Amino acid sequence: MRTQLCNDLGIEFPIFAFTHCRDVVVAVSKAGGFGVLGAVGFSPEQLEIELNWIDEHIGDHPYGVDIVIPNKYEGMDADMSAEDLTKMLQDMVPQQHLDFARKLMLDHGVPLPEGEDDNTLQLLGWTETTASPQVDVALNHPKMTLIANALGTPPTDMIERIHAAGRKVAALCGSPYQALKHAAADVDIIIAQGGEGGGHCGEVGSMVLWPQVVKAVAPRPVLAAGGIGSGYQIAAALALGCQGAWSGSQWLMVEEAENTPVQQQAYIDASSRDTVRSRSFTGKPCRMLRNEWTDAWDDPAAPDPLGMPLQYMVSGVAVAATHRWPDQTVDVAFNPVGQVVGQFERVERSAAVIERWVNEYLESCEAIEGFNAAAGV
Repeated sequence: MRTQLCNDLGIEFPIFAFTHCRDVVVAVSKAGGFGVLGAVGFSPEQLEIELNWIDEHIGDHPYGVDIVIPNKYEGMDADMSAEDLTKMLQDMVPQQHLDFARKLMLDHGVPLPEGEDDNTLQLLGWTETTASPQVDVALNHPKMTLIANALGTPPTDMIERIHAAGRKVAALCGSPYQALKHAAADVDIIIAQGGEGGGHCGEVGSMVLWPQVVKAVAPRPVLAAGGIGSGYQIAAALALGCQGAWSGSQWLMVEEAENTPVQQQAYIDASSRDTVRSRSFTGKPCRMLRNEWTDAWDDPAAPDPLGMPLQYMVSGVAVAATHRWPDQTVDVAFNPVGQVVGQFERVERSAAVIERWVNEYLESCEAIEGFNAAAGV
């Protein structure tokens, strides 16, 4: 399973695990993969705390940080401080949307947290202005060797700053066109995410997208994303020219994750048909479990979801409630997950997942060799 990218990053297996849980980052990296911490929900101060903890527990293993700077979002041309930008965007959020979100929560028996206004209308890391301080924090941690952008091509000056610090840059894409924009900006690693992937994704399926992106940006390394939930799927990705796998949904189903048993059971109970691409949480198409929240915003009588980052400022009431009462909010919570959710049957330790995936990959290789041998090839 080892590829050149493993040599470049100093890892054993080309398995990249995107997660919002620091414990998963550590467990995956120590098992030979490459843990990547999603930073969008952290203030710079909290991100510093998270990365310090990772540094203390990860040993000599490298890890990465994932940020979100879309190529297009509300307020992107505003030249102002993060505080002023937040205030400007807060004023752009219609009261109708806030009332709709709060009523939806109360109708489903989820009490609004005390002081909920402090947890709603938060900008977090959805813009260049707010993500740049996160990058500054990450670059102060020597074991952090990769910064990925989940939406669009990172700004040129940011790429130059990351490279000057001796780190690599990755970026996700959903088309060869976007991949070529990444390559032109000197992004080191292109992550091709098929439409079945969890979180923000395009419409083209992985089996079609991966080889198109590989061909478009060769010899630049490509990671396969969207539908990765086994070593068999990793084998398919490498057979199509990718140098590794970028996975996310699987890491919701590990013991080290912060998800509760109730939340994880919801994933086990779900089929691959139980996800939907919805703008109801972030303002951009994002694949998640279909639930009462997504259905409510899809109703013709509901207000149209706002653009990014305004819609996430509205959905902050649901996110805040999810953190306070996680087992009461499954039906109205933000549950980003890919269609691979239909493969989930149990919760495992992260190291066991890595071991299983490696063994499944080897089984795939042996099966292909067996087919060739039987055919006299």
